[in-house]
Amino acid sequence: MPDKPAAEVQITEALIRRLLSSQAKTAIPDVDRLSLTKVAEGWDSEVWRLGEDYAVRLPRRAVAAPLVRHEQAVLPGIADRLAPLGVRVPAPLVHGVAGEGYPWVWSVVPWIEGERALDVTASRRTPWTGTLAHALAALHVDAPADHPVNRFRGHPLAARADAVEARVRDLQGRGTVDAASATALLGIWRGGVAAAPWDRPPVWIHGDLHPGNLVAHGETLAGIIDFGDVTAGDPAYDLAVAWLAFDAEGRSRFVDTAGDRYDDAVWIRSHAWAVAVALMLLAHSDDNPDYFALGREAVAQVLSPEEVDGTGAARLRVRDC
Repeated sequence: MPDKPAAEVQITEALIRRLLSSQAKTAIPDVDRLSLTKVAEGWDSEVWRLGEDYAVRLPRRAVAAPLVRHEQAVLPGIADRLAPLGVRVPAPLVHGVAGEGYPWVWSVVPWIEGERALDVTASRRTPWTGTLAHALAALHVDAPADHPVNRFRGHPLAARADAVEARVRDLQGRGTVDAASATALLGIWRGGVAAAPWDRPPVWIHGDLHPGNLVAHGETLAGIIDFGDVTAGDPAYDLAVAWLAFDAEGRSRFVDTAGDRYDDAVWIRSHAWAVAVALMLLAHSDDNPDYFALGREAVAQVLSPEEVDGTGAARLRVRDC
């Protein structure tokens, strides 16, 4: 059964050409002569490559329009903080508005050359674990009071407890996870819920950090994309990427590079968030085999021997300080 919601507007090359011609010529004078090719269609937005250097990002559903607006507001500042690391983000070059029969805001952003980290093995991601850890340190700074609010990201785990436990039961009932794995996953999740919550000012977080939103170029982390869920709160949600993107070696390097920036409770919560994201991928990727496979891989990493001891309890994944 398809999981992806239907598009609420038909996005065509002709429509995008009209939008670009009417709104993007100041920023990109030769925009009418550039090639235009659809390269991605997610739940919320479509991405079309414009020439060699740009991409056009357009919501396909009304619910996604505020997400693009949030990107337009916050990505310039994030881009400045990550630039010294050589990590690019799609900070908008054109802040498009409704027009030409299209009802929502849209953006032209830089094209970040490389391949999705989702399309390479976990071992090939290991060389840039340190760069990602430094990038998150640059991202996770105190956010202003008027930061974008997200219903699900950055909040205490307890707010999602009922939904996560129900998802475990559903996936076990479907045979997607076995009884032993379900019990272990619930143990890690409940350990995160019981851990001390984030008690400092909210920090900026990406809100959807996984290999599908990381761009690699050889052994280099080239970019972090899709900031539609950007918000502020507990950085543990982003740090779940330690289990979503890396194997044991990469995860160890990632945690070591982060050093003492995050305390033990943050890592316990991030392990639990990795459980929640892995379950979400397994439950809602019927029409996206790449993300279903990522969910499978993430469960294996969350439950790997390096993470869970012989009793099924989670090991603490922090550096000795």
